[in-house]
Amino acid sequence: MTLDELVVKIVEVKGSYYQIGLSQGSQLGELIDNHLINTNFDHQSAKEKMETFAPYLLDELKGLSESLSLPLEVLLEQCSGYNVDFPVMGCTTFVQDHCYIRNYDFAPELYDARLVFCQPENGYASVGFSQQIMGRLDGMNEKGLVVGLHFVNQAYKKEGFLATSIVRMVLESCRSTEEAIQLIMKVPHRYCYNFSVTDRMGKSAVIEATPEKQMANFSQPLLCTNHFEIEDLKSKNRNEMIGSINRKKYLFNLANQNLSINELFKVFNTEKSPLFFHNYKEYFGTLHTVAYSPADLKVMVGVGQNSDPYIFSFEDWKKGALKLPSFLKGVIQLRENK
Repeated sequence: MTLDELVVKIVEVKGSYYQIGLSQGSQLGELIDNHLINTNFDHQSAKEKMETFAPYLLDELKGLSESLSLPLEVLLEQCSGYNVDFPVMGCTTFVQDHCYIRNYDFAPELYDARLVFCQPENGYASVGFSQQIMGRLDGMNEKGLVVGLHFVNQAYKKEGFLATSIVRMVLESCRSTEEAIQLIMKVPHRYCYNFSVTDRMGKSAVIEATPEKQMANFSQPLLCTNHFEIEDLKSKNRNEMIGSINRKKYLFNLANQNLSINELFKVFNTEKSPLFFHNYKEYFGTLHTVAYSPADLKVMVGVGQNSDPYIFSFEDWKKGALKLPSFLKGVIQLRENK
C-alpha cells in the first residue's frame, strides 16, 4: 500500500465581495484546473441568474476576474456553478446532539483542497471547503447554520446551479434551517442533490432537491447519504444505490451508541470505517472529515485518513483572536504497490 500526501490550504478573506474576489485571485495566481465540462455555456444566462439569486457572488467573480486578468465570461463558466456538468460523488452526514459530522468523498484532482474563512462586509461570515473557488462543499456560518451537499443523480438535469453554489448562497444569507429551506426551494437546480442542514437551535432537515421539485424531510437524528427517501422523489434515485442505503443503516446504528464527538470523528475518519472510502479513481474516495458544532461554533477538521484533527473556534477567528496555520496535511491511499 502506498500513501499519498494531501494538502489543504487555509484561506482567509475579508472585505467587500469584490475585495474577496481580488484577494483570492492574488493568492491563487491562476484558476484551479478542475477539468469540469461546460457544454454550450450561455454566459448571458449565467450572469442574469447570478444577478437575480446571488448578485454578491457575481461581485466576487468580478474581483477574481480583475485579479487573474481573465474575462468575466471565463470566470462565469469556470466558477459560477451554473449549468456545469459534474461527475458522481458521495458524502455521508450524521447530526445528533448539536453536532454535524461529515465525510466528503470525491477525487483529489477535482478537489480545490481549500478551507476558506470568509468574512464579507454584507453577508454572514463562514468557514467551509471550497469547490470551483466560489462554491462550497460544506460549511458553517457565524449564526451557527451548517449545510452540506450530497449528490443523488445526474441523469435528470436542467438549467440551474450546482449544489456547491447553492451551499455558498445559504451560508452567506441564512440564519436558520427554515431560511435555508426557503432559499433552496427558490433557486434553480442543475441536478438531483440532498442538502443536509442544521442550526444553532438544533433544528435539522434534509432537503431532497430535483430540478423540478424540492421537499424537506425533518429528522432527529439527521442521517443523510446519497439517495432520496421522500416517496414523491424516489423515482429520481439512481438504479444502483445499495452503498448509500448501507451507509444509512450504519448511521442508524451509530445513533443508538451515544458516542462523543471525538468518538464519532474516529468512526468517520479511520481508514477501515464503513464510512471511509479509497475509490479515488472512481470519484468516491474520502478527502476530508469535518465536524461542525453550531452551539459554540467549534470546528474539527481531518484531512485524509486516520487524521490528527485540527480543532478551532470560529468565534475566536471572527474576533481576530485565532492565528490559523497555512495548511493542513493528511494522507490518502491512491494506489497499491506493484
